[in-house]
Amino acid sequence: MSNVEELKDILENIEIQIQKCKMILDGEVPMVKESEVDYSKKAARIGKASEPETSGRIIEGVFDGQKMIGPDGKQYSVPANYISKSKLVEGDILKLTIDEEGDFVYKQIGPVERARLVGKLIKDAEGEFIVMAEDKAYKVILASVTYFKGNEGDEAVILVPKGVESQWSAIENIIKK
Repeated sequence: MSNVEELKDILENIEIQIQKCKMILDGEVPMVKESEVDYSKKAARIGKASEPETSGRIIEGVFDGQKMIGPDGKQYSVPANYISKSKLVEGDILKLTIDEEGDFVYKQIGPVERARLVGKLIKDAEGEFIVMAEDKAYKVILASVTYFKGNEGDEAVILVPKGVESQWSAIENIIKK
């Protein structure tokens, strides 16, 4: 990389930091509000769990942005690469099959209606990636940012549940700055 290219890169990063500072000064701190949706109630209402059998166990639940909530309120870890690859959003219905060897296999069986937004990929106060879209901060799975080789300042096309407040979004694509 030449000195000129390196200086341009540094200036772009400074511009991003200046934009973040202006947002904080204007009271638009890029913080993600806690979701008011209680996915455990939805999971209890629509989820199912089969009794353990010799061939395994099946549990249906609701995705909360990071994990699946079962009908009994138990939380099940969902691999980040599956969340990213499947572009899961809060409220999606998942089926978890736990086989006799203890392997977890997830399948998305009930996607919620989605809205597509475009925003800017930035890091929050804790250094975690978020997307600022339509004056709201959405958390994103790091595996998605890594997969699309996203950097702070890039534009991100995200998916969120339509008509429902959410903390998390799925990255559909990243447009490099």
